[in-house]
Amino acid sequence: MQATEKIWLNGELVDWADAKVHVASHGLHYGSGVFEGIRCYDASDGPAVFRLRDHLVRLENSGKVLYMDIPYSVEELAAALDLSPGTVVHHLKRLRAAGLVDSRASHPYVEYSLRLERLHAVGRQVAELEGTTEQVVLRPGPDGRPLPAFDARVLRSFFEGDRLVAIPAQDKKKLVVLRYLRDRCFTEERAYPEKEVNQRLALFHPDVASLRRYMIEFGLMTRATGEYRRA
Repeated sequence: MQATEKIWLNGELVDWADAKVHVASHGLHYGSGVFEGIRCYDASDGPAVFRLRDHLVRLENSGKVLYMDIPYSVEELAAALDLSPGTVVHHLKRLRAAGLVDSRASHPYVEYSLRLERLHAVGRQVAELEGTTEQVVLRPGPDGRPLPAFDARVLRSFFEGDRLVAIPAQDKKKLVVLRYLRDRCFTEERAYPEKEVNQRLALFHPDVASLRRYMIEFGLMTRATGEYRRA
């Protein structure tokens, strides 16, 4: 573990070298303890923690599982971190404005959730911008159509004829496969019922549920009321 200037111990910030526990402590002898990993980000207007209170509530609940009486409330723990809730909310609102998170009221708080499909879409847009100045080398894909060399190489590795032999684990390769299937299976700009989506995908691979889910997560398709559309 990397040394830091201060550590919060028993209600106060102490120097790294002074953060000690007794050799007879229960946790040392019996391995009883709970922890919560909380990452702090260096934001433009100061340190910020994403969903700080949720982290602290999990820490408190972990203690309850082991019947530990934590002598500090969630609010006291938050205050010890000296992070303004307004700082966290400010950055969450910026993420929401960018479409990267959703929010919903859960009185007396607001819960935020990450939109993975939007995050993947932004990543693809950035990748496309980075590649606009590069010369594109084309190679034939599984169906003979010219494709960028990387795409063609990935597809040749995971297809035998028209059958997808395995779904790639690596996201970059998975995206190539999913985009190829989307363009082969769903050529029309219309709504596709889930039954039809399954039938079309089954022509290439039996795990249609995973393929459907991945296409949504990667922003290649949208889903509403049981119908799918090209994104």
